[in-house]
Amino acid sequence: MMDFNNKSIFITGGTGSFGKQFVSYLLATYSPKKIIIYSRDELKQFEMQQRFSEPCMRYFIGDVRDNERLKIAMKDVDYVVHAAALKQVPAAEYNPNECIKTNINGAQNVIDAAITNNVSRVIALSTDKAANPVNLYGATKLASDKLFVAANNISGATGPRFSVVRYGNVVGSRGSVVPFYRQLLNEGKTRLPVTHPEMTRFWITLDEGVQFVVKNFSRMQGGEIFVPKIPSIRITDLVEAMSGSREYDEIGIRPGEKLHEVMVPEEMAHHTLEFEDHYVIVPAITFFDKDLDYTQNRAGEVGTPVADKFEYHSGTNPQFLTIEELRVLDKATS
Repeated sequence: MMDFNNKSIFITGGTGSFGKQFVSYLLATYSPKKIIIYSRDELKQFEMQQRFSEPCMRYFIGDVRDNERLKIAMKDVDYVVHAAALKQVPAAEYNPNECIKTNINGAQNVIDAAITNNVSRVIALSTDKAANPVNLYGATKLASDKLFVAANNISGATGPRFSVVRYGNVVGSRGSVVPFYRQLLNEGKTRLPVTHPEMTRFWITLDEGVQFVVKNFSRMQGGEIFVPKIPSIRITDLVEAMSGSREYDEIGIRPGEKLHEVMVPEEMAHHTLEFEDHYVIVPAITFFDKDLDYTQNRAGEVGTPVADKFEYHSGTNPQFLTIEELRVLDKATS
């Protein structure tokens, strides 16, 4: 496992759900030199300071769109987690240029700042919507993934290493369906809205997401897209688990929304390795400095190529959460 003791860790979008859980884990497990929260919302930073006020904590106002500010803020940093993004699918459809500025231009700015400051390792958080994207949000995150993979060429043999972590819906994160359903139920609603009764999603808790990122700091060689093996859910099962009834109101699929999600497209099967608890999509490009063997990662774990035409799809995933498991998870994250 990566040792974060006496290290400086920089988190873009650090006031979000992931950032707060990641900081909580770091403070409970290690003695970091600095944890830098970089985000543009002063109110969220003020609120986060009430919870995390340890001497190692730093709070920097800044936007990933601002290249020069990022370069200054990232001085003497060892590790970076890039979590900042515009993530709401309908909002991205209606405001495409703003989504591009943050998710694509911002990604390149993070890369430039990391290289300028000779950061050791960078992990960018991605999404299942980046695989075979049909909406603008997914398309921008696919472009971001490609930028972070190719950044290993730009940084060269002795510069920072860049990798990507891709996972599905995070239980209870801001803007997700679970807190929305909780709000409706608290308001006395008895029928929950469902966009489509056949909809499925990959499902991961915040803690599982944090643990996966931490593990991949130890595993990464640079250029990998790490994908965890996680369960799927059926939206109608979630409705029953939370409301006690399978009665719902079908409201139709929102702009840019998929019926199912994919984390490893069939077209990438020939670039994918299977490990015990995750998959790795290896780079389609060859880096100029070395021909890396991704079948064994830095943690010593060994992976094998997946079968031809393999696809990691939320609708055909062999593991689905039961209604009772969803109830337990809902109580644990409420």
